[in-house]
Amino acid sequence: MVENGNRFFEKCWSGKSSLHHFVGQHAVPIDFIRGLRHRIRSCPTFIASNYPNMTYTIQIRNSNQSFPVEEGESILDAALRHGISLPYACRNGVCGACKGKCISGEIEYPSPELLVALPQAERDEGFALFCQGRACSDLEIEADIVDENAQKPEKLPARVVKLEQLAHDVMRLYLKLPAGKRLPFLAGQYIDILLSDGRRRSFSIANPPHDDEFIELHIRHVPGGRFSDFLFSEMKEGAILRIEAPFGQFHFREGSERPMIFMAGGTGFAPIKGVIEHILAEGVTLPMHFYWGVRAKRDLYLHDMAQAWADEHPFFNYIPVLSDPMEEDQWQGRTGFVHEAILEDFTSFSEHDVYACGPPVMIHSGQQAFLDRGLPEDRFFCDPFEYAADNPAKES
Repeated sequence: MVENGNRFFEKCWSGKSSLHHFVGQHAVPIDFIRGLRHRIRSCPTFIASNYPNMTYTIQIRNSNQSFPVEEGESILDAALRHGISLPYACRNGVCGACKGKCISGEIEYPSPELLVALPQAERDEGFALFCQGRACSDLEIEADIVDENAQKPEKLPARVVKLEQLAHDVMRLYLKLPAGKRLPFLAGQYIDILLSDGRRRSFSIANPPHDDEFIELHIRHVPGGRFSDFLFSEMKEGAILRIEAPFGQFHFREGSERPMIFMAGGTGFAPIKGVIEHILAEGVTLPMHFYWGVRAKRDLYLHDMAQAWADEHPFFNYIPVLSDPMEEDQWQGRTGFVHEAILEDFTSFSEHDVYACGPPVMIHSGQQAFLDRGLPEDRFFCDPFEYAADNPAKES
């Protein structure tokens, strides 16, 4: 009996063999085993003294690539740590860019209720969000390897050289790396600012790679947000921050000959700015349509810059859209939701590439509507900004 109990405990703890197999052998409800394993893992004193953190192996199907993952570490973080570039964008379970399939093994999620991009029906079919999923056993997964030569993120100190308030709730922050150091990145990627307690805040890089003397960030003030409150009230030029970069697979797809539609919501302007400035510097003259959705006129914090792109380039079209203009705006332009303005102007998206950055609701609404009008799924490139408190969610 003791031996059987020990084997039962070991399987609940380690997950090294299939829980479904163990359930079949011993007629134990699988939900009971999962719950017991969770309670065992939540006892730090017992775990520390008897069972060190487990390490599992992730094998990518149809590839010779495999990598180890620590218990409690997301599958995506482990892949990036080992130089394997799986698809991802928000790292918050919102956008679905990291979605793949779990062929064998067990995955758990720290907060299943936050898996916006993974409906229960897809979970039942074996799909998983690798940015949130934690391995409970060795896994075989099905996922694309985006770029085997992707720049591996590195941690660096960065000095605040300039603060510029662009709007009532938007600050432009310029960071300077140590002398002689440059950050290789693709236009549209983002950085993590590492806070003293181990938490992170993610912000898109607003400058293009060729203009890299400073790292430019556009940061929206989120009331009650630890970092943005500090930025707007206390941060001084000369402060030293710790960053890790680059991250993200939102960037311009070189070589495409298709017209482009850019959709930004609020400070989603930041990565779009970096991409557009990169494209213009490269001499690309394909038709470009930039839609910037904000609430009121005051939120178009670099309106003159966007208008100058349109004035100077006949192939560039700029359309600002206000969802809730104020009376003093005396606004004569487009109103409503920005994705609906795009739908009014295009009956088909089958010959376009679409780049979208901003709130998740804008991203999801636009994506579904554009796909319904013929946009191929692999031509929708997005970066949702989730204003979350304590996980690696993008704030700008």
